[in-house]
Amino acid sequence: MLDFFESLNRSLFLTFNGSADSSTWLVGGAVFFAKYTLYLIPLMLIAFWLWGNHEQRGTMLKSVLVVLTGLILSGLIGMLWAHPRPFVIGLGHQWIAHAATSSFPSNHMTIFTAIGLTLYLDGLRGWGLIMLLLGLAAAWARIFVGVHYPFDMIGAVVVVIIADAIVAPLWMRFGDSAIATSERLYRLVFARPISMGWVRR
Repeated sequence: MLDFFESLNRSLFLTFNGSADSSTWLVGGAVFFAKYTLYLIPLMLIAFWLWGNHEQRGTMLKSVLVVLTGLILSGLIGMLWAHPRPFVIGLGHQWIAHAATSSFPSNHMTIFTAIGLTLYLDGLRGWGLIMLLLGLAAAWARIFVGVHYPFDMIGAVVVVIIADAIVAPLWMRFGDSAIATSERLYRLVFARPISMGWVRR
């Protein structure tokens, strides 16, 4: 059974992976989405924290906790089952440099899915959908440039669902105090910008 799924995974990878005949603009776009879209997430989180309301700040904090939990789970999976990336076994074409770490699951997809799912479920549906769509674009791009398999992306989604299930009950119990403590620290550190009206109290 494992051999079947591994064969299917590699076959799907070769379907989406960029070839030597791929156009320059397609390769360039894939490289951009594979390497740089992730930087939009901290910008969004910071913007919502500085100018968002109390509820939005709580959602941002919760999404970060889901991301961290997901990445911990992802790291444990990588330690227990080191799955080689496509370029390590000479499969397909590689368009960006990457360390030969375990491919499964994708950390990029874990982060995008954790942020997008949390925002969507907590009421910021538009932003959640944007993050999920960007995650799909990044997933395609990282397969295209040869550093991930399709099943790495599916695995990341499963990891996030488990991470959310872990965080949700803890957030229901400790979320309010976590937000209150974070906001007190924020208002202490950003007292001057707040007083000048540059950011929201």
